Amino acid sequence: MARVLSLFRPLFFLPHVMRRATGCKMSLDTRAREVFAAAIEAVQPDMVVRRALERTGDTLLVNGRSFTLKNNLHLVGFGKAVLGMAAEAERILGDHLVRGVISVPNGLQETLRRHGKEQMLLKEGSLIRVMEGAKHNLPDVEAQRAAECIKDLASSLTENDLLLVLISGGGSALLPAPVPPITLQEKQDVTRRLAAAGATIQELNSVRRALSLLKGGGLAHCAHPAQVVALVLSDVIGDPLDLIASGPTVWTEVRHDEVRSVLDRYGLSTASLPDSVKEVLGRSVPRWEVIGDQSDRAAHVLNAVIGSNSIALESAGRRARELGFRPGVLSPGVCGDVQSVSRLYGLLARFACSREEPPAELHAEILKLGPETGVESWDLCRAMQVLGEGRAEGWGATCLLAGGEPTVQLTGKGRGGRNQELAMLVGLELGGMELPPKGPVFLSGGTDGQDGPTEAAGAVTDAGLREEAQAQGLDTEGYLVNNDSFSFFSSLSGGQRLLLPGLTGTNVMDVHMLLIPPIPVVVSGQ
Repeated sequence: MARVLSLFRPLFFLPHVMRRATGCKMSLDTRAREVFAAAIEAVQPDMVVRRALERTGDTLLVNGRSFTLKNNLHLVGFGKAVLGMAAEAERILGDHLVRGVISVPNGLQETLRRHGKEQMLLKEGSLIRVMEGAKHNLPDVEAQRAAECIKDLASSLTENDLLLVLISGGGSALLPAPVPPITLQEKQDVTRRLAAAGATIQELNSVRRALSLLKGGGLAHCAHPAQVVALVLSDVIGDPLDLIASGPTVWTEVRHDEVRSVLDRYGLSTASLPDSVKEVLGRSVPRWEVIGDQSDRAAHVLNAVIGSNSIALESAGRRARELGFRPGVLSPGVCGDVQSVSRLYGLLARFACSREEPPAELHAEILKLGPETGVESWDLCRAMQVLGEGRAEGWGATCLLAGGEPTVQLTGKGRGGRNQELAMLVGLELGGMELPPKGPVFLSGGTDGQDGPTEAAGAVTDAGLREEAQAQGLDTEGYLVNNDSFSFFSSLSGGQRLLLPGLTGTNVMDVHMLLIPPIPVVVSGQ
């Protein structure tokens, strides 16, 4: 534990002079929004692609591997952020680009124009074809048509070609290609029935891969013998390459006997499956032959995560330091129900704000919430260690950062999202901990700029939330029961607490931020 703590401590420590940064004159609310903006900026599609593609003349360097450019570059992409990624890739490598196809959400180009995101659009005369589909984030005929075009492009390549694959969140719905003779509707019905029966995400993915031509390494197979470079903007906790967009460039073994076992486990017997699915699962050879051994596949494909929640949090920490905080990252993998997550942040704030040594019971209660919120015990221990040192040694303001994707249990029909509901719940947890100036403060925001079916990304709240709501006649419990956090924050002080960055064009899950102002020093005898 001592070694882990020594690694963590530099993230929090700031020399005395840094605590006097000019940002200290800003309100905590304003500084929280500045830190959030820095997190978003670090994972903008053009920014992550620019960092990933290092070009010198006709040599391309990605993650330490070099590739020769000789008018042999082809590009495909699928996901909510790949339009901006493709635009930047074409700026950097366009003179060697032969052609490209990308699959993006329905209406994305018009939406980006409306939000003034012209830099994320392809220039006139671009060699990249944009195909829109997956309305409401569900696979549809348009998305399948785009997947077929991507498959055809990849299948036409030779050993002299280089395929650049751009992948971001939402890519799975935008790349549906069922194994013939399975139809898209039949595949969706099978996976929907499995999900309704309680299948895990791992089980669902194993079935999807078995019924898909391009998932689980299928796209990489189609592109062989060309070199494949995949740049991934991750929206999944832990950045597992086989799960992001269902891993189209990640070699994954498909065993039909295991898939049939999953189907049987959840009552989808052979008799209840479509004939096409039974035919595919009955084949002795899966959808495609595996190419070579592990080393052959590694040489053929390079997968690189170029944007993630961790990268966003690192940038947020740097900006927090500039604004006078001691920054530290709790975890980029916070998950679980917002009720448990809000309780964790409330307890950490109570731990940090205590003017005396916190009781052992508080320490134990924080650790108990670890498994429910996806935070490892050592991460919680080191956070409490440093927060305790900060309190004892009289350090200045602290910015505790985290990320992930909590969930909300829907009990009502109101408007809101997980970030606004989490902010509301944490605000209530902070009640009674007022510290000047108006702290602690908590922010929760979706990096895509949209939280649920609202125009807000999240909200900023503080210890005075309950009193402010009561003064304005707002029933906090009623709004929570109806999952109506957006209406609550819209009504509270004219919506000033809402986080409204607009469409960001990226998505690396959510950013959480707990700002603890300096603890007032109590002089003995006064």
